[in-house]
Amino acid sequence: MKPVLIAAAVALLGLTQMASAQEAIRIATEGAYPPFNFVQPDGSLAGLDVDMANALCAEMKAECTIVAQDWDGMIPGLMGKKFDAVIASMSITEERKKQVDFTDKYYTTPLAVAVPKDSDLKGVTAADMEGKTVGAQAATTQANYADDVYAKGGADVKLYPTQDEAAADMQNGRVDALISDKFVVVDWLNKDGKDCCRLLGDVPGTETEAGIAIRKGDDALRERFNKAIKAIVANGTYGKIVAKYFPFDIY
Repeated sequence: MKPVLIAAAVALLGLTQMASAQEAIRIATEGAYPPFNFVQPDGSLAGLDVDMANALCAEMKAECTIVAQDWDGMIPGLMGKKFDAVIASMSITEERKKQVDFTDKYYTTPLAVAVPKDSDLKGVTAADMEGKTVGAQAATTQANYADDVYAKGGADVKLYPTQDEAAADMQNGRVDALISDKFVVVDWLNKDGKDCCRLLGDVPGTETEAGIAIRKGDDALRERFNKAIKAIVANGTYGKIVAKYFPFDIY
């Protein structure tokens, strides 16, 4: 091969490798927030967040790796470039937007309260929770609500590393109520919690949007995800994913 052609081939190979590297996206999810993300018996990650991540990557024609990350380490890990995006049912809040950027929403949910079946609680207000012990997963919008509203109203708020631990403590009688993402707690009540607990009601004014967290300034990746979200909603892929987990629209 002539030197010029060799040089051109090497340059093309280099550009191809660079493009491939740019396409590789590392995505974090929690693996402890069913039905949105959880670990299956074989150790693999599954759930609506995982299905959504795979669908978005397919739409973007990107090579993606999905990894598990403890909730408390999500934003620090993203900022420290441990991964490139977080698809883990993270609510878009003003506080989080000070640290990371978000895509458009990929679902919307209110908070809700669950209680033991024999509970005497009648409502979900701060006055109702006075003197009660309320559980929630730490570093979440529900934990913030519990601290800002229920604790100030006289409730004892207990925070847990995972949703499963909070639900288990209510199941075992250690907390009087659990505040959670409605879709997550309804899924739990329909499965593990159906014999012990019941839904008390939605918390008014707490509807939030879940988005994909991206490092600040990574505008190109954010826009790629935004374009892919719109595409899978429009082409029906989004609806098929949601239908695997819920009998209603969550967009």
